[in-house]
Amino acid sequence: MKSMYLIGIAGGSGSGKTTLAEMLVKLGGSNKVSCIQTDWYYRAQDHLPLKERDKVNYDHPDAVEASLLCTDLCRLMEGQSVECPQYDFTVHTRSGVTKTIKPSPVVIVEGILALYYEKLLPLYDLKVFVSAPDELRFKRRLARDVTERGRTPESVKKQWQETVLPMHQEFCEPSRTVADFIIPDGFVNEPIAKEILDKALAANTP
Repeated sequence: MKSMYLIGIAGGSGSGKTTLAEMLVKLGGSNKVSCIQTDWYYRAQDHLPLKERDKVNYDHPDAVEASLLCTDLCRLMEGQSVECPQYDFTVHTRSGVTKTIKPSPVVIVEGILALYYEKLLPLYDLKVFVSAPDELRFKRRLARDVTERGRTPESVKKQWQETVLPMHQEFCEPSRTVADFIIPDGFVNEPIAKEILDKALAANTP
């Protein structure tokens, strides 16, 4: 019996992967389920002026400090708490604030490229890919970035066309081939989340 069950949840921007992760935490309770977002691990850009930070391709795998994420996950598996970096999307760099994640029976790693990095794949007990049509994903992305991240509709559309969609096609979409479970058409609901959670908790039950 493992002391921690690790779930990787990937999918394109706006696919519903964050919604699924939030459902799992809500159903299991924060004492049993913790969630780490790969977005937290975007590299610090303090050395660049704000205008230059805005030009960084945040949808490319190199934008994430995957080695640090891997180190933190290994520490959690060893029973240690970790201080995860937090990213400020309004200024495109780490905020300087960290979030404490304690070991728990179930830990979720959620992000566009959660199933892309080869060093993370052996750590996962379950790999989930959430798929959704591009049009639906763009609508969700537009609403989020304008309301939560202070973006203009024009800048969101430009980024989508220049980096988000091309990087999705090149790096994110192919990672579905390693998934154990694929959720089609962004069809995330509570019964699906409960099925995944029950499997994870059962793995930690003597």
